[in-house]
Amino acid sequence: MPLIEHGHLEYGENKVQEAIIKWTDIKLANPNIKLHLIGKLQTNKVKFAIKLFDYIHSVDTKKLAKKIADEKFKQNKKIKIFLQVNIGDEEQKSGISKDKLNDFYSYCKNLNLDVVGLMCIPPANDNAEKYFKEMTVLAKKLGLKELSMGMSADYFKAVKNSSTYIRIGSSIFGKRS
Repeated sequence: MPLIEHGHLEYGENKVQEAIIKWTDIKLANPNIKLHLIGKLQTNKVKFAIKLFDYIHSVDTKKLAKKIADEKFKQNKKIKIFLQVNIGDEEQKSGISKDKLNDFYSYCKNLNLDVVGLMCIPPANDNAEKYFKEMTVLAKKLGLKELSMGMSADYFKAVKNSSTYIRIGSSIFGKRS
């Protein structure tokens, strides 16, 4: 609440259920607040996410994209989308592979999704900057202006490489318990 009272308007959340509890009343009282879903979105939570969030940073499958397109139409809600790229080709991470990105982008645009940018979480034990540079190139090729990349440990490198959205919650609020 102190940040809201100070005038900060953009916030990210990892989990839909937590966000519903935390933000529903706050957003009603503060309509200028923009809420970003930065965590993994399951298709069974899409209708709740569309209702509350203004941005979804983790769209990475055709099934999820279709569900979002259908639900935004039902709710008559505009929502901005980031396509999550598995920039390090890591099996344990979500995200579309780089070689499928162009086709996935076209698929999402054909669904009338408002794709505004790309998102990534680079490999933890590698040079994040090389992945951020690669994301900048991918975004430019698609004509996208927004990049959601960089977290508390590497956001300076992300900003240096054109990131427009960074995720630094643990630096501000502390680690999750």
